[in-house]
Amino acid sequence: MTEENFKVGDRVTAIYKTGKYIGELTDIRPNAYLVRVLAVAKHPMQGDLHNPKQTDVTMFHQRRALAFREQANVPKNMVKHYEDEIPEYKASLKESVDKMKRQLAEDSKEWNAKSLEMVEGLEADYFK
Repeated sequence: MTEENFKVGDRVTAIYKTGKYIGELTDIRPNAYLVRVLAVAKHPMQGDLHNPKQTDVTMFHQRRALAFREQANVPKNMVKHYEDEIPEYKASLKESVDKMKRQLAEDSKEWNAKSLEMVEGLEADYFK
């Protein structure tokens, strides 16, 4: 899809770092779209983005999902049109966290265990 197919106010999905979000376009910039987050489609992976699925890193990062109505500059190739109904933010966040926890629990690798620990910490903060 070409750039001229997008306009401010369009509903979109946006992949930002390792998370996927549903939101609306609020600005068109030279190299990115500014997207306002309205729902979470996939929770970001935990750990070091430069060394994925590794635990022997300087710092194993706890990665939060973008907040409701938070805006992010998303590279243009990571934005797609979204036609379905936008789910409620808190419910979509809960669903994405639950899905990630199920996937992480399927394997006993060290990275999965560390990521699960990070996600459970986030979950306690998200849903207190």
